[in-house]
Amino acid sequence: MRFSEFEYRRPNIEDLERKVKILLFEFWRVEKLKDQIRIIDEINEIRTEFMTMTKFASIKYTIDTTNEFYEGEKKFFDNVTPIFSELLQQFYASLINSKYRTELEKKYGKHFFNIAELAVKTMSKEIIDDLVIENILCREYNKLLASAKIMFDGKERNLAGLRSFMISPERSVRKNSSEAFWGFLSWNCDKLDRIYNDLVKIRHRIAKKLGFENFIELGYARMGRTDYDSKQVSKFRKIIEDQVVPIAKKYKEKQRNRLGLDEFKYYDDGILFKSGNASPKGTEEWIVETVRKVFKELSPDILEFYDFMLKNELMDLHNRKGKAVGGYCSFLYKYKSPFIFANFNGTEDDVRVLIHEAGHGFQAFCSRDFEVPEYISPTLEACEIHSMSMEFLTWPWMDMIFNGDTKKFKYYHLNRSLGFLPYSVSVDEFQHFVYKNPEATAVERKEFWRELENKYLPWKDYNDNQFLKSGGYWQMQRHIYLRPFYYIDYCLAEICAYQFWKKSTDDREKAVEDYVRLCKAGGSDSFLELLKIADLKSPFEEDTLTSILPDIEKYLDSVDEDHLN
Repeated sequence: MRFSEFEYRRPNIEDLERKVKILLFEFWRVEKLKDQIRIIDEINEIRTEFMTMTKFASIKYTIDTTNEFYEGEKKFFDNVTPIFSELLQQFYASLINSKYRTELEKKYGKHFFNIAELAVKTMSKEIIDDLVIENILCREYNKLLASAKIMFDGKERNLAGLRSFMISPERSVRKNSSEAFWGFLSWNCDKLDRIYNDLVKIRHRIAKKLGFENFIELGYARMGRTDYDSKQVSKFRKIIEDQVVPIAKKYKEKQRNRLGLDEFKYYDDGILFKSGNASPKGTEEWIVETVRKVFKELSPDILEFYDFMLKNELMDLHNRKGKAVGGYCSFLYKYKSPFIFANFNGTEDDVRVLIHEAGHGFQAFCSRDFEVPEYISPTLEACEIHSMSMEFLTWPWMDMIFNGDTKKFKYYHLNRSLGFLPYSVSVDEFQHFVYKNPEATAVERKEFWRELENKYLPWKDYNDNQFLKSGGYWQMQRHIYLRPFYYIDYCLAEICAYQFWKKSTDDREKAVEDYVRLCKAGGSDSFLELLKIADLKSPFEEDTLTSILPDIEKYLDSVDEDHLN
């Protein structure tokens, strides 16, 4: 069934609530294990329908944020999802207190019950109204970013539409387009500050009502992290500061020299070569078809997934007015179908983002038949292993897409990922500060962000851009507003993706085999246990990164930069 043929029906929340409560009441009355299993399966079927309609409405809204019908449906789900979450909490509580828990764990897996125990802590009737407000604020932020209409180079553009100009070989174009991009955020600075301040306050209030000291522990519980905590993450940030920041700084200096610049400004950050970064050698349609050829050679399993996506029109990649910013992969449970969303802009990111999101999609496709919805997708740091590793596993075929620019692309990809790690931990430490100090003002938050930039990103030079000099850069990072504590997941996953990169150079067949095995495991276990399934070392161990960085430096230093320039 094609995406255009998927049927959307707004759920009747009152009817759903009644059905679930009747089933939960019956759950406690039945005497036989098989009857509890039947009830669990019936509730899972109800959940699947609701979650599918939620995802579908969200996809349709992000495709066109000016669509009044789906904006209305998004508002509807913002209001009723907290009610559904409270029902889910009752379901989880019934599971973990079942007299047949031991037998149910054998059938559904112990991890399902670990998830349930954690989730019970994140919800109560007392916070339903607060969750509605949180959802409304997140929608407002998305709407604000999608509303950008910026005249540049004789044409009205949104934020994604400026990206290709921001990496132009012409420095004046980079500067002007960057000023236009950040100018939009600067013009909306008061709105951005107000939205975030309200989000912090409402999240802190929710945490206090649930018995947490602040939102940090609740945020980790929301993320489903069952086998590590904020202390381990803090130690990980220190590993990045000590091991990666000096190396990233070295390559930023090499970048400045390669570009022939006396001073390296913020608008120079995204361009690595005087002649310009690598770019795909064809249209959007050509990229999509060429990526198919890559997957055909990489793995029959991955090709099967990609053909499923193409046949059923499960990708929306073209950037246009009114479309939400960013890229993502969603999953429509009822139809057992992933959906990929992106904003192509004519840069190498078009290829990387498509392959990245295809990694997410492939994992969901592999896990689509799990009877437990929670097992279809793992926690997000594990999810990002699938996407980031796919980027590296496809390296041997990048010449199909970049032709003579392949070496440029690989250098850019590895260099960029290394420089990303300090930024990722900056975002994470920033959020820990914010939620530990919920009364901090907008100015204090921005001052702390600048401290973090000086600590982790010392090459940042914002020239005369007052918005960025005052600490406003983080306000373009959607995760900070929408998914607190998500961003460190990319950093943890990158360390795992590096391991796949190294594996693939030694034994490509084994690397792909380990990767597919990880994807098929879905969310059936916790992050650290999934690493064992894929024969990966934990990023929390200091020697994990130590064992990889020399290989990364060796590769980057082996590249003839003058030849690529």
